Amino acid sequence: MRSSPSTLLVVGDSLAFHGPERAEPADHPRIWPQVAAAALGGRVELVAGIGWTARHAWHALTHDPRVWAAMPRVDALVLGVGGMDALPSPLPTALRELIPVLRPAGLRGRVRDGYLRAQPLLARAFAALPGGGPVALPPHLTVSYLERCRAAVTALRPGIPVVAMLPSVHRAAVYGGVHAGRAAAERATRTWADAHGVRVLDAPTLVAGHVLGGHGNPDGMHWGWEAHRRVGETLAELLRGEFAGRRDGPAEAGWRSTGVVLGSAPCPIPQSSRGPRP
Repeated sequence: MRSSPSTLLVVGDSLAFHGPERAEPADHPRIWPQVAAAALGGRVELVAGIGWTARHAWHALTHDPRVWAAMPRVDALVLGVGGMDALPSPLPTALRELIPVLRPAGLRGRVRDGYLRAQPLLARAFAALPGGGPVALPPHLTVSYLERCRAAVTALRPGIPVVAMLPSVHRAAVYGGVHAGRAAAERATRTWADAHGVRVLDAPTLVAGHVLGGHGNPDGMHWGWEAHRRVGETLAELLRGEFAGRRDGPAEAGWRSTGVVLGSAPCPIPQSSRGPRP
């Protein structure tokens, strides 16, 4: 790796930028991506959104020009998505994501409010089904999208470390306290990570006492600053060990060898890394 400060590309969900009271700017020094970057003496490129699943992460990598611009400087990829995938989703995700575009506004409001009232009841009812009921994204699709992300970025940045985050825990009333899909999502993530040399950040172990003890955001899902600090510092330790073991050549050489020049095509993500849409 190069001797200049490390640049982390973090693709995440709202846990990456939501604090104990509200969503924070991407450069807030206390969110875990910034904590990790500061501990490494580097910087972070944070690409994240509320409710993002692994599918959203793949869409960002292939559609967001900010990611393409950052790619020549990236020293590590952190996939901080997958937790939202395991949440109960009584309404199929494709339909649920259409609620914000319903027209007129009055209809949109009634549908949204009705769904929010019904969601905890339906989540608890479906939790009694085999497998715990439907989730936002099934585990096999989560790891499929994670692998697309990993393969695409490492094709352009060979040899950089990749870290995946295990799905966190929650006590959110909006989901009826149900998290039946988390265990299967964690198993799938660990299996995929083992198969591809991806390091795993065990977020639930780091934040369970904090979240389940009611010390995080009142919504029961997002973290307080202590949890952000633990996750960020642990991520920095994981990457510090990876960087120490890989200082055998400049990272830039891998980028140059691909022959890809940003801006020369609509999307620099290699076509070979694009799988068929499920």
